[in-house]
Amino acid sequence: MVKKTKTKTYDTATATVIKKVTCGNYGDPAGYEMTLFETADGDYFLYTYGGAESPYAKENIVSLTKAKAQKWLEEN
Repeated sequence: MVKKTKTKTYDTATATVIKKVTCGNYGDPAGYEMTLFETADGDYFLYTYGGAESPYAKENIVSLTKAKAQKWLEEN
């Protein structure tokens, strides 16, 4: 997935996976996954996607500061 802002491009195909968290089993409508990525430029983003009944029913990318990425890592 690719998401572009005015100044940055976040691409799950080219960024480095830092950590992936999966909740539920494949096909579970309430299951979802969250993956923290780091770009070559040192930017962080969180990719989320899940089943229709999950908190992440739509595929999305959210940019994170380094501090927020670190906090996410500590909590997950």
